[in-house]
Amino acid sequence: MPPIQDHPLRYKLANELHARPFPSLAVPCRAIYLAVKQPVAAAARDRDLDRAHLIDLLDRYGTPHPQPGATHFSGQIGQHMLKWESHTEFVTYTVFLQGQGERPFDPADFEVFPEDWLASAPGLRITSAMIRVTPRPAEDQMSQLLDDWMVPESIAVARVLDDEAVLAGDFRIDPAGHQRFAVFARDGIGERRVGRIVQRLCEIETYKSMSMLGFTRVRSIGGRMGEIDDELSGLMDQMTRSDAAQEDTLNRLLTVSAELEALSAQNSFRFGATGAYEALVNQRIEVLREERFQGRQTFAEFMARRYDPAMRTVKSGQAQLGAMADRAMRAGDLLRTRVEVERSAQNQQLLESMNRRAETQLHLQKTVEGLSVVAISYYAVSLVSYLLYPMAAPLGLSKGMLTALAVLPVVLLVWLMIRRIRHAVEDHGPDL
Repeated sequence: MPPIQDHPLRYKLANELHARPFPSLAVPCRAIYLAVKQPVAAAARDRDLDRAHLIDLLDRYGTPHPQPGATHFSGQIGQHMLKWESHTEFVTYTVFLQGQGERPFDPADFEVFPEDWLASAPGLRITSAMIRVTPRPAEDQMSQLLDDWMVPESIAVARVLDDEAVLAGDFRIDPAGHQRFAVFARDGIGERRVGRIVQRLCEIETYKSMSMLGFTRVRSIGGRMGEIDDELSGLMDQMTRSDAAQEDTLNRLLTVSAELEALSAQNSFRFGATGAYEALVNQRIEVLREERFQGRQTFAEFMARRYDPAMRTVKSGQAQLGAMADRAMRAGDLLRTRVEVERSAQNQQLLESMNRRAETQLHLQKTVEGLSVVAISYYAVSLVSYLLYPMAAPLGLSKGMLTALAVLPVVLLVWLMIRRIRHAVEDHGPDL
């Protein structure tokens, strides 16, 4: 019996679940993170440019290249480990450095990326971050360090993963242009667990930044949406007035509907992506299993106060755009129905006018037929009289009497003949 055949994608799909393992990180360590996105049509970008940019960096360190078409790569660059990932709209570079460095959040760590290499990136920086992983000190000392490193009124701090570590970040851009995150790890924590924490911090920051693009998009089209809403309300008000030019109103309404459909098409991807990124942010925070640290706000609370309102604005704008499009469509259907009803009434009046005209023509035709009977009968009687005059003497009748006797039968015969012709035309007119 021959072995069962595998689906051609079976191994590829199975391996995809294991394609991006978490890094293993020993405490203490640092990580620098960079996410690059093309400003326009990033989902349809030429991904070969991303891989070529990665290869340029690897060549500077003499590192072997990834396989053709790869969407992820891990390798050594100098003394550090690089992790590269290609996503739908962006690419990320994460470099892991050993030790704590000379000073916390030192911008010099980013020099692992050459300046000219950064300038030639096929896209723009959507976010960058510096993550410091250090052994966990006493809580008072930890609190003092956080106040020194970050902005106190914005900082979010939480115990995570059953108090295995304390995470902190203020989600602000420091003078060097990077976000700052701190991880205080308990002694004995596993290296893979540290790697998962760092990876999730990077994902939270990236997905948060990407989802905020939807917020900026809603703000950019908000003014025009308000204008369209006012114009749509004015058109619907015109529809309630019987003296309004319905054809002109319908044309303007169709123009508004077309613009709304265009706005929906232009922003549907961004709105959908924003919803997906928001879900990822909340999911990444949820799996950290946060607990409060010294009464400070957690990451979830920070997002609820600062991030969730922006996401609700995006959802509100998306719903408003959809509602306006539906409203314009319903108004257009209603106005088209009204125009069709008016046209039907006009057609009915035209038909009634045609019926009245046909009845008048029929009466006129009957009158003409009556006159025709008289005229034809007159000439027919004259002809018959000439035929009967020779018989007047033998019959003992005068010519006048003979003509009078011929009038009635001739008129009757002419009337019957014309009536028969008319019925024949009515029954078989098109075929005659």
